[in-house]
Amino acid sequence: MTNPPSSPNPLSVLADDPQGRALGLELPPGALIDRPGGRSRLRPKARPEPLLWVSDEPVGVGALAACRGPALAAAGLQAVLFQERRGLESWWLRDELSPASMSDPDDHHVEPVLREFWAGVVPDPEEGDGPDGAGLIAPFGRDWPGLAEHRTPQEDPEAVALTLADELIRDGVLPGPRLALVPAGRGADVPTAMGWRGPVNHENDMALISTVLRSWEDRFGARVIALGFDELHLSVAAPLPSTAAALPVAAEHFAFCPDNVWQGSGSLRAYADEAVTGSGHWGFWWD
Repeated sequence: MTNPPSSPNPLSVLADDPQGRALGLELPPGALIDRPGGRSRLRPKARPEPLLWVSDEPVGVGALAACRGPALAAAGLQAVLFQERRGLESWWLRDELSPASMSDPDDHHVEPVLREFWAGVVPDPEEGDGPDGAGLIAPFGRDWPGLAEHRTPQEDPEAVALTLADELIRDGVLPGPRLALVPAGRGADVPTAMGWRGPVNHENDMALISTVLRSWEDRFGARVIALGFDELHLSVAAPLPSTAAALPVAAEHFAFCPDNVWQGSGSLRAYADEAVTGSGHWGFWWD
């Protein structure tokens, strides 16, 4: 299930324990975000069920590693980073989250989900063989090419995730992110559990997004490390070693997030070379 079975909500402890010491944490100052749409300062009193906890200020290198571990996951919480950008500061407070409107990832299977996504984004036959037609998705045709093969990570996926999170902060890809805690059984379910709507112009049921993320966790050692208003960052512990191996994954990415190709590399071949081959970071952005 998307929501962990623990009762009460594991975030509720932060009302009386704002640093999270009962969870083995030393959290910075932060706030619990109620299920849509309010924000309450941490107070030791009865309050609505929280949806998220988010730090008040940006965090730096090492912040995710300091609280992301087996004990937190066992408590039914996932730690991720929230990225802001100009004009979309504190996007999680803008009544954009809609957890009640999501289905359950347990009710879906990755192959039918990606097949349907693919059918919705492949070029129309009338586009011909040019760069906006068959050339866009070559070497594949309009039929769904199937799932890419499983690859075995050579490193611990969580260690890879924490290293990448620090690199993205250090390199300015994630400038000044907030630390966030979300009640979810696994990282792939975070978008569904919090009711994120980043890909809403492509898909509005995040359970389908989480279904794909679960499969990438299992097949490539991928981990969710950061979300923005309309962007998602994953670490990958089993990167693809060659263009040939990367192309089927690029096809999955195109089905999942066509803007990466439409408004980025321009073709699946170019995208596979630029963003998938050898990369331990998969970034997605929806217009």
